[in-house]
Amino acid sequence: MNVELHAKSDVGRVRRGNEDNFLVLELSRETTWTGSDGTAAPKELADFELGEKGLVLVVSDGMGGALAGDVASRMAVDSVRDMIMGGNSEDGCDPEAPLVECLKHATVYANHAIHNRSQEDSRCAGMGATFTGAAIHKDFLDLVQVGDSRGYIIRKDQIRLATKDQSLVQQLVDVGQISEAEAETHMFRNVILQALGAQGDVTPVTGRIRLRRGDMLLLCSDGLSGKLRSEDIQNIVSSNEDLSTACDELIAEANNRGGEDNITVILARFSGDELEEPDTDRITIELPPLEEDMTLDDSYEHDTEPR
Repeated sequence: MNVELHAKSDVGRVRRGNEDNFLVLELSRETTWTGSDGTAAPKELADFELGEKGLVLVVSDGMGGALAGDVASRMAVDSVRDMIMGGNSEDGCDPEAPLVECLKHATVYANHAIHNRSQEDSRCAGMGATFTGAAIHKDFLDLVQVGDSRGYIIRKDQIRLATKDQSLVQQLVDVGQISEAEAETHMFRNVILQALGAQGDVTPVTGRIRLRRGDMLLLCSDGLSGKLRSEDIQNIVSSNEDLSTACDELIAEANNRGGEDNITVILARFSGDELEEPDTDRITIELPPLEEDMTLDDSYEHDTEPR
């Protein structure tokens, strides 16, 4: 399977610092790229044949004020990278385990690391980070979700949200108290039910998709999804064959609509004879519902004031 890939993170038009981060990890080549590494992607990650060990992609949106949000999102991607790469030999991932299980294990480990840092360092008190990760192995794409960063799948002319926001407004939508349209402007739209580091324990939610030839994956922070509807994203991506240009235009449009938050995008396209042609535009996602014990009592709020 061949993978074309591009990622970009932008501070936006209002904030002084960028608290978003991302991770690209190609396991067979042991090649990594994070938002902290700078804007230039390693050439070998722009267009490559996927190795046997698979690929991990992550977007994390930090929160907590001052420098704490930046610390949280950086710890999220660094902890996951080190765990999966075996940098932590005592708690490292089982090399025989499925890649998605390794990613879930690394996510839980990152939660503990961020939570402990917030308890030990007063400058980082209350910090946390969202986490949307993808584990791509053979023709399966598994998603691991904590918070309200998002993953979308684009197939032919269709786009579908492949993750479910772990947020108060999404819970209200699920029980029929508000509509999807009302959720977009709801006064509690920034309240999320889980974040890495907010509590000692975390329950990542997973979803699985069988990839088809030509499928595209888009991971993003809410700096993008909070400004662009699904159809806006689809229109921009479909009108730009070059992934770098598509990322640039997505971020530019989010900035045009206010750019109050940091904006991060990872865009990947999958092709090759190993993938089956899609029979239809329909995208089937195995996505379990939110855990029943996630309630407002466990909520965590995004920062809303410009910094």
